[in-house]
Amino acid sequence: MFRKILIANRGEIALRIIWACKELGIKTVAVHSEVDIDSLHVRFADENVCIGPAASRDSYLNITNLIAAAEISNVDAIHPGYGFLSESAEFAQVCQACNIAFIGPSPQTIALMGNKAEAKRTMKAAGVPILPGSDGPVASAEEAKAVAEEIGYPVILKASAGGGGKGMRVVSSEKEIDTAFQMAGAEAASAFGNGDLYIEKYLQEPRHIEIQILGDQYGNVIHLFERECSIQRRHQKLIEEAPSPVLTELQRKEMGDVAVTGAKAVDYSTVGTMEFLFNEGEYYFMEMNTRIQVEHPVTENITSVDLVKAQIMAAAGEKMTFKQKDIKIDGHSMECRINAEDPVRFTPSPGRITTFHAPGGPGVRVDTAAYAGYFVSPHYDSLLAKLIVKGDTRQDCIMRMRRSLESFVVEGIKTNVAMHLKIMEDEDFQAGRLSTRFMERFLS
Repeated sequence: MFRKILIANRGEIALRIIWACKELGIKTVAVHSEVDIDSLHVRFADENVCIGPAASRDSYLNITNLIAAAEISNVDAIHPGYGFLSESAEFAQVCQACNIAFIGPSPQTIALMGNKAEAKRTMKAAGVPILPGSDGPVASAEEAKAVAEEIGYPVILKASAGGGGKGMRVVSSEKEIDTAFQMAGAEAASAFGNGDLYIEKYLQEPRHIEIQILGDQYGNVIHLFERECSIQRRHQKLIEEAPSPVLTELQRKEMGDVAVTGAKAVDYSTVGTMEFLFNEGEYYFMEMNTRIQVEHPVTENITSVDLVKAQIMAAAGEKMTFKQKDIKIDGHSMECRINAEDPVRFTPSPGRITTFHAPGGPGVRVDTAAYAGYFVSPHYDSLLAKLIVKGDTRQDCIMRMRRSLESFVVEGIKTNVAMHLKIMEDEDFQAGRLSTRFMERFLS
């Protein structure tokens, strides 16, 4: 087992990793930018190192500074959390070259699955269903038109090297492709340093369902069932739940088995998520996230598996102690992402929190690094807290989430708590009638 781990992240995920390390008897080193000196992850880690100014590129994305902090602290592993450098093949490669364990997949696997076009090609070869589309990047708008003509409109152009909605355009007809290709390519190049695009069939109102994967270094790979992540705004998830309210037991088993097959095809040996679009009973591979997910707590709630501890143990060379047959679904879980943002314009709402009261009671978990007096910086993601509940049924979850949201008090800044409450009261949401376009209707 590792002796000391540096956490190359901040906020609630840094704290989550610290809690796991404490239970495993591992010392932790927190890194922080100059403006994060008063953050809770700095307070609760065993050691801390300042790695630069507020801007992410000069601190949390600065590989040189992170490696220097790791060497100064004499750690034997680095946990990247999610976001920042968690899916950087370069960072994983540098860690490897410096004899520091990277708690995640190999650099080769990260690079392969990080290129969306290559990932689709690999999954297709492994027998995982994929949407009709181009076999890799398209070189020009004319090539995109040819593919679109073959598979039929509407289609979607996507950045090969990225995600999160950047470098993405839906195209309804041939006359839109030239402009969409140019704009998506420029956006992808700006966001990811790579303007390559691929094209695939666009599903009008699919569900977004992902399968949690866990592997070890001995070739063992299992799934921990699915999460429904269809409630999104601009491709950013807002609410996640497990299990999905739409899957039958047969579909659940089939999608889980397919996800395991895909993970084994790339020798996967840690936690990860296979993401699918689900439409009218059919499912199609979308991408793989080679890291711990923001929404991992809902899976922990229904399976009682500590995914962060399992991730650390896998990276340390520990053999998985349970098999697929040991993983069972117990109840239902739901997560609301509480963001520091204007609830009408959805713009970030940085500032000083004057009052902070997190809900509690049976079946309620709050993952957060916020507190009264904490300053929400404009330099980072607006995620303030994750409110996670568990109940015997989905309806129990909704009722528990409603009463938890009603008692969640954050003053001094704006949040989206009220919006989550309205979603809980929405008839379609309560009935489980979900799709990735749910928020378009909800906000109209």
